[in-house]
Parts: sequence; structure tokens; C-alpha cells
Amino acid sequence: MKKSSTSTEKNVEAWFSGQGWKPFLFQKKVWKLYKKGYSGLLNAPTGSGKTYALWLAFLKDFANQKNRPRKGPMVIWITPLRALATDLKKAMDKASEGLEPEVETLIRTGDTLASEKQKMMRKPPHCLITTPETLHILFSGKSNPTYFQDLRLVVVDEWHELMGTKRGSQTELALAWLRHISPDPLKIWGISATIGNLKEALDALMGPSFQSKAEIVKADIKKEIEVRSIIPETIDNYPWAGHLGLKLLADVVPVILQSKSTLLFTNTRNQAETWYRSILEEAPELAGAMALHHGSLEKSIREWVENELRLGKLKLVVCTSSLDLGVDFSPVDTVIQVGGPKGVSRFMQRAGRSGHQPGAKSYVYFVPTHALELVESAALQKAMNENLHEARKPVRLSMDVLVQFMVTLAAGPGFRDPDLYNLVVSGTYAYSALTQEAWQWALLFITTGGKSLEAYEEFAKVEIENGIYTMKNKRNLLRHRLSIGTIVSDPVLKVKFQTGGYIGSVEESFIAMLKVGDSFWFAGRSLEFIRVKDMTVWVKNSQSSKGIVPRWMGGRMPLSSQLAGIIRQLLDDGAKGILKSRELKALEPLLQKQAQLSEIPGEKALLLEKIISREGFHLFVYPFEGRFVHEILASIVALRLGRIKPITFSIAMNDYGFELLSDQEIPVEEALELDLFSRERLDEDLLECINRSELARRKFRDIATISGLIFTGFPGKGISNKHLQASSQIIYKVFETYDPDNLLIKQARDEVISLQLDIQRLYEAIDRIQLREIHLQQPERFTPFCFPIMVDRLREKLSTEKLIDRIMRLQKSLNEQKPKAYKSTLN
Repeated sequence: MKKSSTSTEKNVEAWFSGQGWKPFLFQKKVWKLYKKGYSGLLNAPTGSGKTYALWLAFLKDFANQKNRPRKGPMVIWITPLRALATDLKKAMDKASEGLEPEVETLIRTGDTLASEKQKMMRKPPHCLITTPETLHILFSGKSNPTYFQDLRLVVVDEWHELMGTKRGSQTELALAWLRHISPDPLKIWGISATIGNLKEALDALMGPSFQSKAEIVKADIKKEIEVRSIIPETIDNYPWAGHLGLKLLADVVPVILQSKSTLLFTNTRNQAETWYRSILEEAPELAGAMALHHGSLEKSIREWVENELRLGKLKLVVCTSSLDLGVDFSPVDTVIQVGGPKGVSRFMQRAGRSGHQPGAKSYVYFVPTHALELVESAALQKAMNENLHEARKPVRLSMDVLVQFMVTLAAGPGFRDPDLYNLVVSGTYAYSALTQEAWQWALLFITTGGKSLEAYEEFAKVEIENGIYTMKNKRNLLRHRLSIGTIVSDPVLKVKFQTGGYIGSVEESFIAMLKVGDSFWFAGRSLEFIRVKDMTVWVKNSQSSKGIVPRWMGGRMPLSSQLAGIIRQLLDDGAKGILKSRELKALEPLLQKQAQLSEIPGEKALLLEKIISREGFHLFVYPFEGRFVHEILASIVALRLGRIKPITFSIAMNDYGFELLSDQEIPVEEALELDLFSRERLDEDLLECINRSELARRKFRDIATISGLIFTGFPGKGISNKHLQASSQIIYKVFETYDPDNLLIKQARDEVISLQLDIQRLYEAIDRIQLREIHLQQPERFTPFCFPIMVDRLREKLSTEKLIDRIMRLQKSLNEQKPKAYKSTLN
């Protein structure tokens, strides 16, 4: 006898209360809206029960569905990380256990065995957990409309992580297609823990034509997070990046030993390797109870670490952003953040890894890597108290992602021109402004390769048959399915033991620095470099305790504009003697030293320091806008100063400011009279001071890969980075010469400006500077705020030993001198 829908709904509610839980108001609201046929975006803190809000909504409604043979899943649950899939399935199975009819949930990602994939096609589960890339691979099958005809719900987990990337555009296209082929109204829900622009996030998720029955559900609960900064007993008046963190190891180890299970987050893989090694030396008793986790380690190692962490068998895991997102590690009761996380949302995500249950308190320790990062800790706490989060801006009009999607559908059921154009424009936020001209270019590109490549048969991938765009060539089909996705990784080499066993991957540029016999630390082990062959680094265990740690590109994260603004506010308070937090009180001697020699940079004034030393003439500027903005701004300021007087500069920067160093007097006063930071001619100056064409060429490699212009190789037979770069540059040159209006070249140039150089933040920074007074100070020696920038410059020139020796001598000299500062203010 079939159970009634009321009975099933009561069973679901009984299971929920049987866990000792009472539903939050936001969960009740989601269940109510779901029953009424609504879609929406759920915004709730980490560990508050977001997954159950949507999964139980489906289960409650499940008994109302006709119990008929299915040809596909009823729920697609999209996750940005494969690592999250296992925990999602575990939570869903727990809730649906014992229900009648039975509800099956399965995972399909790039790691799923071919035999399991075939079984899922023959007997589809009720719920399929997958990634955006794997979902598009399903679209490339001829039967894809049939497979999705039973679909009722699509959930996009961690939508904020996808939205600001090309994977977000890929997801939007997938949602538009699923809505199009679904015979019944399709509910779409996004889940996000930390995001500042909720309305835009909802718009991007739903698309322009799907707004009528969609709501934002914001949880009425606040995640309780206790932040404890580890403050050194003495703070150097002249701090520098990297010197402090490991000095606090003696304070960090007791925190680890007193906790049940700890996640220690670093911002880079290099830092993670270094901290793992140092903790093991400081506390050898942790051997066997601690592990390392980052994206370059072999998948089986990462999975082992995650499983042991779930079981409570690991005392400590040193990790990077690889464990940022919502994997449920219930035993974890402490999080340690080493160095500023550079963003409020990222910090809250990491903090939420501890106490990852509804109502549980999270504990996070902040370990500064230099003294000024204590200001960042105070700013993070202020932002959390005021519930401020960074916005994630959706990517718009990425033509490489669009043409990949068009070829995917051509490989699958095929499409007609006007139908797909209307679907893309009306169904996605990313392509709502797509013109007919751009669309016709895309059609020409997939069928001929475009104006400049039409003579080459390999670029004519799609045929037109009776008005339907389709792909029939089996070789092209296989190569395309292997290339689906928008994640273009840095060129890496596999690391393997000579005796067998894969450890992980490192970048080509690092291995190029090694000689045979050199030792390096990787995956927490000392390894000896033997040789490189067939894109593989062969190694053996080394007995050496010394050795360098690999560096990975893209390790430095920029300071978010949200956090930068709060730091400026706190420094403004510090200049007035308002020191409310423990962190700022600890920095009082340093701030006093800064004020004595120069002044404390604040919110209402932009501080410039002009200093003369044996090295030459220094100009330090403190916008507090983040490293990426300072990198461009420094180049523009150098260019403008050079117009007044022919002069060359060395440039250095950090998140707080930048330095221009020359062997000639810098004409600062004259430049300020001419409005050095003017918005006028900003675009022209930007193009003049950066090699935009060269940057665009390098960016084009990624675009060429995503759009299918170059093929990265079959599994296990990758093509070398040198070959891929050469191939993409040849195509770029062809386009530049014979097809200068090619939209992929235009996209490469636009991405350099909008994504790589973050031009919008530069404009906003210049606008803020225009509203501030300019304060020019001329101290007789270096100040606490300029010192870390100067050290970053020296770091590029000197070995670690020589750098530390040089810094120690500088610090000693500066501390012994008596300050005599000359001050002036220019408005």
C-alpha cells in the first residue's frame, strides 16, 4: 500500500526532530516557498543547516510526484568542489533513509568510474550530485533532453564561489538549458553563506526571464565566532612581512595540543608546507596525528586526510583554501588563520569550519605574519560584528564559454540558430546583452573557425544539417568532451617516486630551478630531485633536513576593497588616539613611532613620504587599496612623474602602499601641483605604462583552451606548456593580423583590464583619493609603515640569509637614531 504524501511529510519532520533539532525560521520559509512552486536564493551562516532546508523541501514534496518509471534524475545538486560531494550525499542519505518510496542519491564527477557512469544512465538516481563541468558533459550526449525530462529541482551549492568566475557563466548556461528542456516548471535554488550583493546573485542565478516566482531567504540567525589574536609579547617598531608568524610557533602549538582537532589555514601552498615542517620540528609528538592538505597533493592523499578528519583521528591539518568550503568536519573545534586572509567572507568561511553544526560556536585564532596584520585582524572583527561581506561580481559576455557551450549542444541533440540565441539572451544574466552581431560571429566561429581560420579543416567543428547545428566527427566529439570546462590550471608536472607512487604536482617554473641531487620539501617530506621525463618529476626520499619549498603562482591574494575600507577607518581612529581593540592597543608603540617620525595614514588624508637614503630617493604612498591596485597605480604615478623629468624607478608594493625609488630627486611637489592622482587621461596612461598586448597574449592561452582552439591532450598524454603557449601565440598573431576584430582577442584584452588588473577598483581608488587631502611628509629616516614595503623590494634581490642580515642591521640602525622629522601638508 502506497504511503500518502502527508505520511511521508510527517516522516521527514519526525526524522528532523529525532535528531534533536528544531527547524529555524529560514528553513520553514524555504519549505513553504518550495511547496508554492517558488525558486530562490538561500543565504545562511556556515553550519546552520542550509543543505537540509532544500533537501527536506524536496523530500516533503516527493510523495506528491507520480511513481512512474524515470529516465533521469529528479534533482540535480551542483557543487563547485568534488570534495563536497561525499558529505552532501552522506547528509542526504541520512535524511532519506527509511522513506517510502526509496530515494537514491549518487555522485557523478570527473573521478567517477566509467562503469558507474553507464549504470547511472541506465538506472538514474533520484538525486545526482555533480559539478558544472560534468553537467555540461551530460549535455554533450545525444539523449540529454530525454535524460533530464523528469527534473524538478536544481540546487546550486556555494553559489558565491561560482558566480564571480567563468564557471558561474557555465552554470547560468546550464540552468537556462535545463529550464528550456524541462517539460514541467523547474525550481532553481542557490545556496550561499557569505555574499554582499544578494539581489545581483539572485538575478544571475535566475536569468532575466525567470524572476516572477523567486525570493531571497536570509537566515535570521547570526553565527557566533570568537576571534583570538595571538599577540607577540614585544612588537618591532619596524615590521616586515613573514618575520613574525613562525616566531609565534611556541604560542600556536599549545592551542593545537589543547584542542580536539584543529585546521590551520595558510594563504599559500608554500606557507602550508613550511608550517607543516616547522610544527613537526617544534612538536614531534604530533607525528602521525597531523597531515597536510592543499590542491597540489595527489587526490587520494587529500581524500585520506578528509576522511581521517571526519573520523576525528587527526589532531591537526595544515591546509589552504582547499578546505575553505562547506565540507562537514564535525570533530574540528579550532581554526587557526596564519596571516591576513585578505577578505571578510573568506575569513568567516574558514572560521565556520569549527563548530560546523547549527547553533555551535566557532573559535578562530589569528596569527599575524607581521605586526601591521593585527590591524587586519581588528578590521575583520569589526566587519563580522557589522555583518559586512564582499560582493561577487558575475562575469559577463565570456565568448569562450559561450562557444564551448554551443559546441557541447551541437555534440549532443543539436540546436537551431534563433531558438538558442533567444534562450541564451533571455535565460542568462551573463549573456543578456549579447548582440546579434556577436552571436553570428560565434556561429561562424564554430562552423568554420572564423575569417582567418576557415582554410583549416580542424577548426570547422560543427556542421549545419536542415537548419540544425550538429557535430558528427567522432575525433572532434572525443576531443571536445575531454576539453569541457573553464578551469585552466597552471602548467604543472607530476611528482612521482622512482620506486612508484604519485605524490602530487608542482609547477614547471619551480622544477626549472633545480639541479639533479637538489633536495626540496613537498607533501611534508624531504625529496631528492632525480630527473624530469615525460611531464613527470622523478624523486626519492632525501635524508637532508634542508631544502627549498616549492612556490606556486597566484599565491598572493589581494586585500578586498571591503576590508581595505575598514582598515583605513581604524587607522583614522588610531591617529586620533582611539584604540578600542586589543590588537590596536598592542600596536600603540608602533603607531606612536609612526606619528613621531611622520604621521599615521588615515581615511581623510593620503599620506606620501619622501625619504633620502644611501640607496637614493624614495617616495612612499599609502592608499591602503590592496596590492593589485597599488601595482597599477605605482606604474601610473611613475609615468606621470617621468613626464615632468626624465627619471627611472624601481617599484615595490604591498597591500598598504607602494614605493618608487630613483637615483635622482623625485619631483613630487611639482607633480602634486599638476594633480598627480587625476582621473584625467587615466585610460591612456594605463595603456602606456603596461604591456597590454603581451599580457593579452598570455591571457589568450586560457581563452583558446576554453573555446577549443587548442587541445591540451588526452588523459596521461598531456601537451607541454611550452607547446601550448606557442600554439596559442601563433593563433593570436594570425587573429591580430588577419582578423583584428575577432571577439576572442577583444575578450583577452578586456580580461587583462577587468580581471587581471581589476580596473574598476583602480577607478574607485582614484575617486577616493580625489576626495582626500594630500599630506606630504619628509622624514629623515624610514618609518614603521614604509619599512615592510622596502623589505619586499629587497626580498627580490637578496637570498634569505642575506635579507635577514640586512634587515637586522637596518632595524638596529633605525632604532638607535633619534627622530627629527620635517613635516609639511599639501591640500
